[in-house]
Amino acid sequence: YPLDIEVEVAIMRQEARPPSVGSVTVETPHYLEQIVATFSHQARSSSHVNQHSGVSVRRSISNLEVLCANALRRGLRAGETVVVPRVSDLVAMAASSSGKIEIESLDDGRDGAIIESLVKASVLTVFKDLVPFEQVRDVVSAFEEGIVAHTGETVSSAELVSLLDSVPPLIVPVRTLTEGSESPAAVAAAIEFVLEGLHLSKRLNKDTGSTSSTYRGRG
Repeated sequence: YPLDIEVEVAIMRQEARPPSVGSVTVETPHYLEQIVATFSHQARSSSHVNQHSGVSVRRSISNLEVLCANALRRGLRAGETVVVPRVSDLVAMAASSSGKIEIESLDDGRDGAIIESLVKASVLTVFKDLVPFEQVRDVVSAFEEGIVAHTGETVSSAELVSLLDSVPPLIVPVRTLTEGSESPAAVAAAIEFVLEGLHLSKRLNKDTGSTSSTYRGRG
């Protein structure tokens, strides 16, 4: 029987070993745990994935650990003591999954693109489940009026949090996603998730560089 998303998240929480260095710990928000579990669910139903080899819950546990490890490296470089994974850290999960999930494709070299599309579909699925469009309609309007936002591993939590001053409508969806946490890392992660969800919903444009991304209005 296929695992329920929340059952899979519970197993991931129980089995994954979150990384830490000294007093620096990683706190993974629930929506990112859901994205990791949803990625496995997407892979299990994808025609591009060999279903005989399967995608086990062990892969979800490993993916959560890889995601957290990448976030920890990013946070340590930025000098942060509380680290929260962001959607931009999912690139590490995609890279680690490429050799572990058996892709069925007629084209050599398509594995990475297929994995990447599964990651994007997972982010969009969770975003649509958690963020009603009424909450972000005014966010889209702010970007259409000229707001530009930069995200990625080189952008600190404080820089992302400052976006709330420029785009006050972000406050409501962000507070909902952080579930009361006011740590800059948690707020920054929620902001990046909202921006990426709006991009995948075709509400914002996104330019991606090697270490950062820029979101702007589609007008």
